[in-house]
Amino acid sequence: MSPEGKRLLNIIILGFGFMFMFTAFQTCGNIEQTVIKSFNSTEFHGSGYTSMAIIYGVFSASNLIAPSVVTVIGPQLSMFFSGLLYSAYIAMFIYPYTWSFYTASVFVGIGAAVLWTAQGNVLAINSTDSTIGRNSGIFWALLQFSLFFGNLYIYCAWHGHVHITDKDRQTVFISLTVISLVGCFLFFLIRKPDPEPVPPEASESLLQAESTESCSTAASPLSGISSQALDAFIKACKMFVTKEMLLLSISIGYTGLELTFYSGVYGTCIGAMTRFGQDAKSLIGLSGICIGIGEILGGGVFGMLNKCNRFGRNPVVLLGLITHFVAFYLIFLNIASDAPIAPEAGTDLQAFISPSVGVALLCSFLLGLGDSCFNTQLLSIIGFMFRDNSAPAFAVFKFIQSIMAALAFFYSNYLLLHWQLLILVVTGFLGSLTFFMAEGLAESTRRESDYDSI
Repeated sequence: MSPEGKRLLNIIILGFGFMFMFTAFQTCGNIEQTVIKSFNSTEFHGSGYTSMAIIYGVFSASNLIAPSVVTVIGPQLSMFFSGLLYSAYIAMFIYPYTWSFYTASVFVGIGAAVLWTAQGNVLAINSTDSTIGRNSGIFWALLQFSLFFGNLYIYCAWHGHVHITDKDRQTVFISLTVISLVGCFLFFLIRKPDPEPVPPEASESLLQAESTESCSTAASPLSGISSQALDAFIKACKMFVTKEMLLLSISIGYTGLELTFYSGVYGTCIGAMTRFGQDAKSLIGLSGICIGIGEILGGGVFGMLNKCNRFGRNPVVLLGLITHFVAFYLIFLNIASDAPIAPEAGTDLQAFISPSVGVALLCSFLLGLGDSCFNTQLLSIIGFMFRDNSAPAFAVFKFIQSIMAALAFFYSNYLLLHWQLLILVVTGFLGSLTFFMAEGLAESTRRESDYDSI
């Protein structure tokens, strides 16, 4: 197999591994608040929103040390062990206790930071400047198939169920745990890419640094590992305050806010709408499927078009912003304002129009499509601008995204729907403006490199 074919195969395997893992985890996140409301046990007092706030809060802090972990043990083992922590969190729902619920949330937060930093490293070292857009799109599309399969299962399993029994819950979460473990073991199929025939500085990566350091520090392996870990941490801190990353930080933060909304809040809102009838709970799964279709369509189309797009990344981000604004407006009209914080019995309130399942599912699709617009372009621009230091760059990306997601899950416990939508609108608008400025810097950098090569 050619070196380029091997790198493409690695990206596909990476995408399938994440697809299996997040078929389990994203489905878990989508339904956990609804499941928790249906628990028969009076000893359990956990909140799905609070759990997700803990996960993303720990996730954000752990991103500061994640590059060091990936540097020391390599991206492959980093993804495997992180995946085991995800599986343990899902398995906890089979026999849940409050203490194990929140403890598992902390460990998943740590594992998530390492997992996504390693993913960014593998994506970058298996891509070139000409293939980073394509590979980002392929990975994103495969990842978002997780929304389709997991939520299809939920729709079929819970169709017509007004209340989720213990047996329903245990059957679902045993299946999700097995699916997550399959994804973990797929990471062992990823192979180290062949080095490119270019100057060493153009192909520098933390994965290659691991192998070179192991030879150069044979006399003192512990000091070599420590210096590598410290160097990765310092790079991440320095990268956080660069002009490019500061410009991207608002758009990255927006993806964290809307991640919370589409993955945890919106499904709960649909399930709480009693005016949708007895199928309201199963509509959570159908909503997730529509989000997944939007994500897959956007990831595939915009990722592939990135390579041949003469106008850069800005039009795709603008499309994502418009798509989200339309979705937010329709949700404002269609979903009751108290739906995010309604009790297990749901809400009988009506918004500004008669509640429509079709409109609700259309909004799910638009949320997924808009999210893919932002994320594929952020992956692409960060992979391009920070290719020589990919692990610290993606760690900073996930640090910003996760701390905003944690904030959003925290306020989701208290804020009515219209206030949450207002926060999304303002942040999305500001994030798009700063992305356009960062894209201008990236374009000038590309022109300078073209001139230098003449």
